[in-house]
Amino acid sequence: MRGFRWPPPPDGGPRTWGPGPGGPRTGRPALPEPETDLVTTPHGVRLERLVTGTGDPVTVFAHGLGNGIATTRPFGSGVTGRKVFFQFRGHGRSDSPAGPWSYLDLARDLRAVADLTGAGRAFGASLGAGALCRLLAESPERFEKLVFFLPAVLDKPRGPVARERITDLLEAVESGDASAVADVVSREMPPAVRNTPAGWAYLRQRLDQLLRDGLADGLATLPDQAPLRDAAALSAVTAPALVIGCAGDDLHPVEVAEQLAAALPQATLHVYDRPGVLWTERADLRERISGFLNE
Repeated sequence: MRGFRWPPPPDGGPRTWGPGPGGPRTGRPALPEPETDLVTTPHGVRLERLVTGTGDPVTVFAHGLGNGIATTRPFGSGVTGRKVFFQFRGHGRSDSPAGPWSYLDLARDLRAVADLTGAGRAFGASLGAGALCRLLAESPERFEKLVFFLPAVLDKPRGPVARERITDLLEAVESGDASAVADVVSREMPPAVRNTPAGWAYLRQRLDQLLRDGLADGLATLPDQAPLRDAAALSAVTAPALVIGCAGDDLHPVEVAEQLAAALPQATLHVYDRPGVLWTERADLRERISGFLNE
């Protein structure tokens, strides 16, 4: 990205080369991460978990590959009841049992967290959406409401662009080079926000987590897998579902969201017209998710 360097300017403000002002310098550091706990699952894998809110209903939130609790929490900000966030195996403080791993393993992680907390609703983003699909293929009546955000894969493995991006992230994290990791993570953001205070704050948060906790080698084979053999396995799911996709996202093709919505009998599909919706459509996204889950 233009003028990229790491570490960022100490005040979080953008910098440009040459004379003239560097733009607003009002960026603030990311808030400290809340205290989490480790729970032991019936399949013997300890998973990092955070529970917020009170009362019923209970919603479990499953994150994307290389992400985690911090990046998933915004999706639950307007959702009533208890919210359960967790880290899949190989992420954060969760265990990293010997690999390789499959979507069945991720589905077991998701099911265990949901069962231990009595979650009746589920949200899955990207990789988490795939794990949720795998769980539903086995237990179609497990949840009463479902949200799928930017599903990346259904019954065919990811494309070459996605595989390359994930490989780049795993290699950068393994190297321990902050600049290399920042370069890969910055591609998650629209170009317009990469050199802004908000963009630097996001990078700080992601790098703090990735360089502290790392990513397990067992994740490397997941891009070559699909959660389902046939999308028709979801035909028995009767829960209302909201499927959210966006056009122009190479990592999360809109065709996957359309296929998933067609496979779920009670699904509503919403497609944004450009990628980067967490930055460009944040308020609408929050209202759309919370409105669906709270009604």
